[in-house]
Amino acid sequence: MQPSRLATPVATIEQLETSGSRLDGVPADLEDSMRFAGARLTQAAGILLRLPQEVVAQAIIVFTRFFAGPEGGSFAEYDAKQISASSLYMIAKISAAPKSPRSIINVYAYLDSFPHTFLDIEEVEKKKDAEEYFVSEGMFQEHKARLFAVEPVILKVLGFQLQVSLPYTLCITYMQALDVFSQPRASELARRAVARLNDMLLSPQLLCLTHQPPCLATAAIYLAAKEVGVQLPDVEWWEVFDTDREELGFLVVGMLSVTSFAIEEKEKWGKRSVPMTVEELDLELSSRRASTGED
Repeated sequence: MQPSRLATPVATIEQLETSGSRLDGVPADLEDSMRFAGARLTQAAGILLRLPQEVVAQAIIVFTRFFAGPEGGSFAEYDAKQISASSLYMIAKISAAPKSPRSIINVYAYLDSFPHTFLDIEEVEKKKDAEEYFVSEGMFQEHKARLFAVEPVILKVLGFQLQVSLPYTLCITYMQALDVFSQPRASELARRAVARLNDMLLSPQLLCLTHQPPCLATAAIYLAAKEVGVQLPDVEWWEVFDTDREELGFLVVGMLSVTSFAIEEKEKWGKRSVPMTVEELDLELSSRRASTGED
């Protein structure tokens, strides 16, 4: 039987409570920071590669799935940066917009050249264009070998389950069903709803792993309509799209929390870089132990 194109595998409570990284001694707050930074890195690379948002979203979800649950990968064992690059390469490869290994490697090398994770726009503008950034042939061959080596690791950890059903098309379909496009601010509503779905990919609550696309699309429309000021039907319309009031409320709060979480992360790390490799993680853990006087 073919899997539903409207449903996607969701994480269990056990997978959310325990992860491979947590079992390896990575603190919860550091795991959240690394997952968030890895998702942002995937998003930034996808934008620089001019990939469709659907491809970028699928790659972020694959990256997030890889590090979820006790059977998943651990930040203490696998470089987050490499899992991000291989996820994006693998998803793009099976899409209508494949990218060459060299393009992937060049873009990640370009992003890695920045001094810290949370950059100001002035710092970004000082850098040369990503398309003009190249690595040496020796470095390219080394990175290509890693890119290819990690691909089967991701497939094995995920049980070869790469199915990702996204809520973007459903979001537009639901708005058409609600007849919102006849209202003056409909286009603004649509843009805002899609932006909320993009935010959802970075959610610390892992909303992209815990809820089905119809619920995500419904919550994005509800929240965007409140923000933009578009009037929706004065009935419990969300129930038509298989979403109850409690789940709707949880998702709206979760989507709203992404902005505050991002601000907190920027303030927390400042001019430092979030660890994106096993070596960088070890250094961060050693620094924390030293600051607390632990051996």
